[in-house]
Amino acid sequence: MFITLCYLYLWARWGRRPAALVRATVQRLRASRCSFAFCAAAARPRDARVCLSRGGRVFCVGESQSVDDLNKWALFLVSPFILEAEHIAFVTESIWVQGDNLQRPSSSETVVKWSDYCLPLACRPGDPYQLIAKASVDNFSKLGVAFMEDRLQITNGLIPQKIISVHLQDSALKELKDQATDKPARILQPSPDPAAESSLEGKPEPDVMEDPAVLGTEPAQGKGGASGSESAAERDREPGSVELCHLHLSSCHECLELENSTIESVKFASAENIPDLPYDHSSSSEGVADATCPEREGRRVNTTGKAPNILIYVGSDSQEALGRFRQVRSVLADCVDTDNYTLYQLPGESARRDPWSDNCLLLVIATRESVPKDLHRKFMAYLSQGGKVLGLSSPFTFAGFRVRTKDALRDTVQNLVFSRADQSQVKLSVLSSGCIYVGGPGEQLSVDKLQGRLENEDQDRLIVQVPFGTCGGEAVLCQVHLELPPSSSVVQTREDFDLLKSSNMRRYEVLKDILTALGLSCAVKQAPALTPLHLLWAAEEIRDPLMQWLGKHVDLEGVIKSSKLSLRFVPSYTSEIEVTPTAIPVVTDMEAFSSENFNLEIYRQNLRTEQLGKTILFAEVTSTTMSLLEGLMFEMPQEMGLIAIAARQTEGKGRGRNAWLSPAGCALSTLLVSIPLRSNLGQRIPFVQHLMSLAVVEAVRSIPGYQDINLRVKWPNDIYYSDLMKLGGVLVNSTLMGETFYILIGCGFNVTNSNPTICINDLIAEYNKEYGAELKPLRADCLIARTVTVLEKLIDTFQDQGPDGVLPLYYKYWAHSAQQIRLGGEEGPKVWIVGLDDSGFLQVHQEDGKVVTVHPDGNSFDMLRNLIVPKRL
Repeated sequence: MFITLCYLYLWARWGRRPAALVRATVQRLRASRCSFAFCAAAARPRDARVCLSRGGRVFCVGESQSVDDLNKWALFLVSPFILEAEHIAFVTESIWVQGDNLQRPSSSETVVKWSDYCLPLACRPGDPYQLIAKASVDNFSKLGVAFMEDRLQITNGLIPQKIISVHLQDSALKELKDQATDKPARILQPSPDPAAESSLEGKPEPDVMEDPAVLGTEPAQGKGGASGSESAAERDREPGSVELCHLHLSSCHECLELENSTIESVKFASAENIPDLPYDHSSSSEGVADATCPEREGRRVNTTGKAPNILIYVGSDSQEALGRFRQVRSVLADCVDTDNYTLYQLPGESARRDPWSDNCLLLVIATRESVPKDLHRKFMAYLSQGGKVLGLSSPFTFAGFRVRTKDALRDTVQNLVFSRADQSQVKLSVLSSGCIYVGGPGEQLSVDKLQGRLENEDQDRLIVQVPFGTCGGEAVLCQVHLELPPSSSVVQTREDFDLLKSSNMRRYEVLKDILTALGLSCAVKQAPALTPLHLLWAAEEIRDPLMQWLGKHVDLEGVIKSSKLSLRFVPSYTSEIEVTPTAIPVVTDMEAFSSENFNLEIYRQNLRTEQLGKTILFAEVTSTTMSLLEGLMFEMPQEMGLIAIAARQTEGKGRGRNAWLSPAGCALSTLLVSIPLRSNLGQRIPFVQHLMSLAVVEAVRSIPGYQDINLRVKWPNDIYYSDLMKLGGVLVNSTLMGETFYILIGCGFNVTNSNPTICINDLIAEYNKEYGAELKPLRADCLIARTVTVLEKLIDTFQDQGPDGVLPLYYKYWAHSAQQIRLGGEEGPKVWIVGLDDSGFLQVHQEDGKVVTVHPDGNSFDMLRNLIVPKRL
């Protein structure tokens, strides 16, 4: 009877607030060294007492559980972990579930991300997969309640089965310390590049600006206030404030090309970013894309979640094929919005080997050769997944269509009637390939609205639009040379040349209609003209030393030259002064400066650094910020803290041959940082790219009220929305001179631009809609300053404490906790990601229990396919 009354009392007081009940129970009883368990009712520990039951799962208290042998566990942090008195250590047991067996929370449920509420310490792969982590009492309670309500997410396909607090024996910790000291991880050659991030857990948070004027907005306290200042009502609220969408392990994201680190050389080439070739549009991800990237204010938005790549297949590697690629690329670049798309060649070998379909919005098949059968199967698989294909004078066909040769039409000018989707028609003169499309005898062909026929007796079909499959796949196949401009080299008579020339505008109209029907944006914008630089300073005390330094280092014409650029310092700018990519005027009169895209006062108020980011070179439009500092980086005193900031870039740089899309709305900057060679970070330069990526995420999520905006770091150097879409990345160039690394850190991330993928303010708007919050949009100038502030603190922490000083925050935000992958390909050995080693490389746990380091050797890491494979370019 007494027990029944106790339960009635507990239900009356806590029944509507399970989080408060769990928290209060853990807080009261944790000193007794008992264990707390969250599990299925049938699996509760023996002799444990049930405190709360919900939906077949229970929270119970039992005898102390201990972990006394850690030799079979893989350590996440570089050095042995220490459990603070105010934290609870616990083990999470999970099982792998893939495909249709993976249950997803309903849209009304708030998913709680496991890594947001704890710090992983060690793991033991197997069945079940076990993770040791530590968390505060509050966060441990939130994780437990989320588990009981089936809202807890660890990683895609990993489903938690039990959470139980444990006591870590001192003897086990000592053995682990000895193990970490005496047994460094082995090196495994085939795999990816260094990827380490940092954290500030246990360190003071960066200065947080709460003045609305400072942020350039008026931040409101949304769901989930700043930790440490919660009211009692807020503490009792249901846990979890970020809605995440599960993705199947078989679905795919972006492929990251990784480069060799050459610290010993004078030039250190580190990771950049920007899309490579990949992305899978399976049915499992369609709902996610629709839910996370709706059309906004009537603007076209990339709703597939794919990176904005157009891939062009031209067959063999001959000079003729290369010339054809250039022709196709040129005409497509004239049609599509180049702020939203990048165009790459898809070589045959890459088409066979790499997961190109995962990152492809449009596949253009422009080979005149027959498509090999194995590639034809791959192209059809891409179509079946919802892919879009444009065939340009290629024999590629499907769905009952065949290509028939008509020699009389080859390379002749013909009259074409093109039928648009709205039933209207366009008549134009075109250059025929000499082939037409026909169907088999008696076949009823499925043809959509777009089509083009010749004005001849047979009304030969030269353009057809063909849907395929149930996932929205479709192709537009053409046997007219839409890719070729009018030229005397392609026609035989002046009359034909004149006919093609007179139809040239309509040729572009037809091609744009086709590309629009295939889902691309053709709102072409003229490249903006380059503008002068403005020399600004964030602190008045550096003004006089800066101007004195300039007076001593410019030549008689006020110019400082580097190998790639000449900067001419002038008091004011007039239109007579020419601005080119290699010769740029720099205006030194700060009083005359004004810009809608950069508010110096907001930047100043958010910059809380000792050195970094103090001296600013700002341009409305420049070719690339990476080249602006080269002539100053070795000469200007480091305490002046150089940074280049631009509102637009016309030639943004990505890794290798990649382009960096730089539309208006991006936060674009290049920061100069000097690192002593004989220092913690100087011995681990690959960490720099990871620190910068982490700084961007922390710059947003450390603002009060914005901590649940779901920005994450994708290994090694990208900024992602959850693990769904990329919205930024980092490029690092480093030069060793004497005993100092001079490092240029280029960074770009989307703040206000919804295209080409998604931006931070989109995430804020979705968060406000989901939780009824009133968080204000953020500005690029504010976030650049905050990012530089966080980066300086991360660097200081790393220099003081090494990798362990920053890894906890990195693990909190990275997208790979407990991820299962394969090495070398789809048939390669299965491993589990453990974390980062002392040099910043990825550590994985093999099935035989060994922990190995995946060494960068020109590899590719495909996050969604869960593969690490050699990258052969």
